[in-house]
Order: sequence, then C-alpha cells, then structure tokens
Amino acid sequence: MEIYLMQHGPALPKEQDPDEGLSPDGEARIHASAKALKKMGVNFDVILSSPKKRSRQTAAIVAEETGFPPEKIMETEKVKAMTPPEETINALAELSDYKRILIAGHLPSVAEVASFLLTEGSKTTVAFEMGSCCRIDVEDLPTHSGHLRWYLVPEQLKLIAS
Repeated sequence: MEIYLMQHGPALPKEQDPDEGLSPDGEARIHASAKALKKMGVNFDVILSSPKKRSRQTAAIVAEETGFPPEKIMETEKVKAMTPPEETINALAELSDYKRILIAGHLPSVAEVASFLLTEGSKTTVAFEMGSCCRIDVEDLPTHSGHLRWYLVPEQLKLIAS
C-alpha cells in the first residue's frame, strides 16, 4: 500500500473566515503541489479528508488536478488534527483493498501518522509544511516498518509542476 500524507495549505485567519478555509496563497500552493503529483504519475484509489474546510478544499484540489472523482473523497474524523495515530492507522487498515491512499490532513496528525508508520518506540520527526507531501509504502497495517519513498516540500513540488 502506498500512503500519501499531505498537510493542507495556508488558511485564512478566523476573522476573515470563521471556518478557516484556504487562503488564495493556500489554493495556489495546493494546485502546484497537485500538478506536481500528476506530473510524477501519482494517482489515488481513495482520498481521505478531515471535516475541516481547509482539508476538504485541499482534497478537492488534489482530486481535480489528478483526475480523481471529487464525489468519491471520503471525509472522516479519523484524520483530524488531534486524532491519535493508532486510530488513523486502524481506519487505513479497513481500506486494505486500496493500493494508493492520500490523506489530506493537519498537524500534528500527519506527522504522527508518518512517525507511527516508520518507527516503533521513539518518534521520528517528519517536518511537514503546508502543501508538502510524502509517500510511505507499507506491506500490512498496522506497522512500524514502512518505507519512506519520498518527502517533497511545496517549493520542490512547485518546481516539478512548472
């Protein structure tokens, strides 16, 4: 299974948007990141999004740019910012029929899921940035022996997209 973890893009301040949706810069950053993923040949069997507006918008932009049907995005509490990584991993294990899964989520969740998949006992720090994406390959879930295939920050993804 290929697990892709992406932190949502920069959001508007709460005073401007009480739901803290993506800012114009956030939308542009996610479009560039998603275009890079498409250029890299990445596609998804399922996209998971947290219920937060910025995460849903991130998932929708990635779906649009990579040709994933937006109506098939799965919204779940299991990828919210403070969800324990074990709960997220259990949700992923229920999707074992899928080969390529994207989580459009938040910190600290995406970083903790990456750490859980890669190590046992101590935490690995994956320094996610808004709009960044990583790919971790796993044989079975749950696991602590996943393989980090790549991690790309928004600037790198933007270069790939251009």
